[in-house]
Amino acid sequence: MARRNASDDLLAPVTLAVGQEELLLDRAVREVVVAARAADADTDVRDLTPDQLQPGTLAELVSPSLFAERKVVVVRNAQDLSADTVKDVKEYLASPAEEITLVLLHAGGAKGKGLLDAARKAGAREVACPKMTKPADRLAFVRGEFRTAGRSATPEACQALVDAIGSDLRELASAVTQLVADVEGTIDEAVVGRYYTGRAEASSFTVADRAVEGRTAEALEALRWSLSTGVAPVLITSALAQGVRAIGKLSSARGGRPADLARELGMPPWKIDRVRQQMRGWTPDGVSVALRAVAEADAGVKGGGDDPEYALEKAVVTIARAARSGRRA
Repeated sequence: MARRNASDDLLAPVTLAVGQEELLLDRAVREVVVAARAADADTDVRDLTPDQLQPGTLAELVSPSLFAERKVVVVRNAQDLSADTVKDVKEYLASPAEEITLVLLHAGGAKGKGLLDAARKAGAREVACPKMTKPADRLAFVRGEFRTAGRSATPEACQALVDAIGSDLRELASAVTQLVADVEGTIDEAVVGRYYTGRAEASSFTVADRAVEGRTAEALEALRWSLSTGVAPVLITSALAQGVRAIGKLSSARGGRPADLARELGMPPWKIDRVRQQMRGWTPDGVSVALRAVAEADAGVKGGGDDPEYALEKAVVTIARAARSGRRA
């Protein structure tokens, strides 16, 4: 969820939304616009990109109106403004106009940092809108969405929604909205499953996740459900292969921070954390056995066998058994 600084006046002369999460940036803009129109229904909103804000344009937009109307001027991708326009904006920050709210959306990197620093120095209200790259952040986002909607959802339901939808915050927010509209009472994991685990990609990786975690019964249940809803067997073998390979790569890697391992192994940091949890119980021999099982299943679903479903079930059972091999040692 977007984080704000101590000064949280939505009608502050300048709001600075910093980050690259588009949903949060759009929400930061919408909150200001809603507040402005609550104060004055005739508020004029100008939403501009860098190419639309040429030198001198800002001065025209913030000049006093004959009718003294309230304005909201939104500048997107402020880090891409030309040097001359940045100069105009900095001059305006030193003496903002009454009844005008300027909203600057900035990616937050090194590019255009001078404008970022100037806005902060001028006392702009700041909203942090960072990319949510960690599963824990997305889980917190989903919980916050349910709280904002005034609805109760179990921890398992929130996790299931993140697992099924993935990293797109817009889709997560939309999913919460749909569940809140369609379901009465507490939203639990079973409800989320009915609505969202039918996605091919999500259900394929659910099979793989349960298998590499050694949860045989749940992996087989997910496999049968996926196949019954039309998920292509080749997608499932691909997910199984990725899951086992990730275990093998991380188990043979040197220790270190997730960010360092992510660069070394070519995985996102959030996946490093997940695979670390999944690899408990795995041994090098177990990884070798599981990779052979995946290869056999892949051949089976691509025409090398008479029963692709049996080939997948056999692979899932073998992988789950391999995941538990180290626990028995």
